[in-house]
Amino acid sequence: MPRLNVSKQTLYKLDRTKSYGPLDDVITSTVDTALIREQWDQLVRVAASLRNRTAPAHVVLRRLASSAPSDRLAKALTALGRALRSLYLLRYIHEENLRGRMQLQVNRGEGRHQVARRLFFANQGAFQTGDYEEIMNKATCLSLLSNAALVWNTVQMSRIIEQLRASGETITNEELARVSPLAFSHIIPNGTYFSQRPPGEQDGERNGHRSPVSAESVSDR
Repeated sequence: MPRLNVSKQTLYKLDRTKSYGPLDDVITSTVDTALIREQWDQLVRVAASLRNRTAPAHVVLRRLASSAPSDRLAKALTALGRALRSLYLLRYIHEENLRGRMQLQVNRGEGRHQVARRLFFANQGAFQTGDYEEIMNKATCLSLLSNAALVWNTVQMSRIIEQLRASGETITNEELARVSPLAFSHIIPNGTYFSQRPPGEQDGERNGHRSPVSAESVSDR
């Protein structure tokens, strides 16, 4: 979910003749309600198909994106979306609690993406193929790794919190609600590799070939 920049959004009203006083300066456009009423049955069919999963969302979106500019169903969906977005924006501006909840969710979403970027370090986090199956395979693996990191963080944080409470520290549930398990600075995405020489082997020599040097020998040098 992207951050909401209200100043760049357009507000729409349903009735061109209705005045909203000081808000008239910011509500500059009108929704075509006649078109929504005309296409209402088709809009309900689209919504029912999505809700009952008889038509995948990406198929519906592809069909609408490729529709002709004169497609009245696509225009009706756009008009309905403008009306709903305007209602939401007005609630967002008016209700402080809503803004706080949305800010918290945005922060969590951005933190989740940062964890994924930390783990998907190869090719700078970009898919280098257009094959759908391969992309889904990589995305699934990334999701598994991200969830594993979150589980590990949660377990370790729970253990630390229990130790602090046992030692007399006061930690409230309200405070814990602000703690996120999305930390990732401790994660080494490309792993840590160690190699040790067999006992009696000379410095890096084995059968005329150089053997891997251990981390300890590197630090000694």
